[in-house]
Amino acid sequence: MSESPQNIHLPDSIVKWVNVGIFVVDRGMKITLWNNFMANHSGRGADTVIGRNLFDCFPELPKTWLSKKIQSVFILKNFAFTSWEQRPYLFHFPHNRPITGSVDFMLQNCTFMPVKNETGEIDSVCITLFDATDTGISQTELKNAMDRLSEDSNRDGLTGIYNRRYLEQHLLTEFDRSKRYGGHFSFMLFDLDHFKKVNDTYGHLAGDAVLCAVSQHINSLLRTVDVLGRYGGEEFGVILPSTNLEGAIVVAEKLKQIVAQTPVMHKETAIPITVSIGVTEFKAETPNYEHLIHCADLALYFSKENGRNRVTRYTDELESKNNLRPTLFT
Repeated sequence: MSESPQNIHLPDSIVKWVNVGIFVVDRGMKITLWNNFMANHSGRGADTVIGRNLFDCFPELPKTWLSKKIQSVFILKNFAFTSWEQRPYLFHFPHNRPITGSVDFMLQNCTFMPVKNETGEIDSVCITLFDATDTGISQTELKNAMDRLSEDSNRDGLTGIYNRRYLEQHLLTEFDRSKRYGGHFSFMLFDLDHFKKVNDTYGHLAGDAVLCAVSQHINSLLRTVDVLGRYGGEEFGVILPSTNLEGAIVVAEKLKQIVAQTPVMHKETAIPITVSIGVTEFKAETPNYEHLIHCADLALYFSKENGRNRVTRYTDELESKNNLRPTLFT
């Protein structure tokens, strides 16, 4: 059970000099009290605002929202509160971090308190305004730092694209969405052909450069909704939302052709690269997302075993051809 509102009995000196904004409005939104904090930060002294309508003095205030907020205090006869996270600021006050603050105005927490007159009736609302800029900026910086850490944990350390863990998480999400709501998407695995030969011929630094260059090049060719990730070693996966198998084959053929036509430059040496690709698509009867990886992997293996630098779509016939397979492509 909430307490009934009480009269405000604070010494005038406290109200005047406390480092908190305090002002009072009556039912007609006329200002009846305006302390030094409000005067200093608004540039409007008490003698220029008391007796005048709040919104006439400060037309930039959110009139519709603030009027409802104040009226709710009169009606409910209880306190109300709003934080900077709900509404960054009420007044356009400057803050004390103009360069590093990354916010336009002082972040403010506001409390709305009902004020009784001598007869016990609520005739005014006292609004206190607290400067929450430092707290808000610190919390925002912490959140941004945590977001960056989270994003970094999803990235492959060498190539900068998504890692296997994120790729599989996103594949599961896409699988669950399509399973529940319908629709289609495709998944492909591609592998750099003869990558061991690249390392042996040009060195491992060159091999790293090739992995970075090819992954970034392919990533630039995909749509923003597509997800490219390094699946392991020289193997990569691509999730193609809202793309059927025929559309995925077109994308795969384009990527294969562009990679073959774009040698990777390393120390003034052009290193030719080709890729083998396996493609599959989600179907209503697909049991789980792991099955998509299995199907794309079989199709990729078929591409490697049949000349490389080619695209293979998954079919049920590939299952019968799944004999003993090497654990590493070369």
